[in-house]
Amino acid sequence: MTGPRMLSYIDGISPIHTLTGAVKLIIFLLWSILSMVSFMTPILLVLAVLGIVFFGISKIRFSDIAFIMKITVLFLVLNLAAIYLFAPEQGVQIYRTRHLIWEGAGRFTLTKEQLFYEFNIFLKYLTIIPPAILLVVTTHPSEFAASLNRIGVPYTAAYSISLALRYIPDIQRDYESISQSQQARGLELSRKASWIKRLKRTVPLLLPLIFSSLDRIDVISRAMELRGFGKYRKRTWYSAKPFSRADIVSLAVSVFFFAVGIWLTFREGNRFYNPFK
Repeated sequence: MTGPRMLSYIDGISPIHTLTGAVKLIIFLLWSILSMVSFMTPILLVLAVLGIVFFGISKIRFSDIAFIMKITVLFLVLNLAAIYLFAPEQGVQIYRTRHLIWEGAGRFTLTKEQLFYEFNIFLKYLTIIPPAILLVVTTHPSEFAASLNRIGVPYTAAYSISLALRYIPDIQRDYESISQSQQARGLELSRKASWIKRLKRTVPLLLPLIFSSLDRIDVISRAMELRGFGKYRKRTWYSAKPFSRADIVSLAVSVFFFAVGIWLTFREGNRFYNPFK
């Protein structure tokens, strides 16, 4: 039995895979900053479409990241619901108009402004999630660590991130092994049982998973200490890749697109696109 796949590197030969990790990281940072700063709906729509297009170019199958997508969608739904519960007229305050759709009960009204505001929040998730997933699944952890170090991150911190990315599949394999051993002893964890029962029966699996994880951490830390990791201020990287023409072109296009997006966002002195004027 194979469980849901977590985020980990997926080998491939797509144009996205061939870009260096440093370039992909810089592009992702520019992409994320523009997405977080801007509430210009046309810009967010363009970013969302481009993210989906790049995801198709990477040739990553949806089944490979289905589990993390389900978690993300659940978090998105909870976030949008929380926004409405705590600020049901946040959109009215932002756009300074009020078009009532449903009177509701008490302060829980429904307005076009609120729906439009939450639609923009949804777009923000849609613009950031595909590039974030692509950054992780198309960049080898060692090459990613080298890229972080190249842009100024201390190599000790970069290597820690690399180990964390490598460790995700190991945790999943340990969990599957523990789960299968428990099922062999008669503990039902398959879909035959209700999700509530599966959730309750998963809790006892966490203790051996934690101990096995701590043991692996201890082994790795001792091995790194014996090899003098962190003794010198700099280090070389076996997996570091030189910049190619595709890297330079991709970075130049991204910087240009970022500059245009920031200019369009603030050219009228307000970063909120307002269709209710």
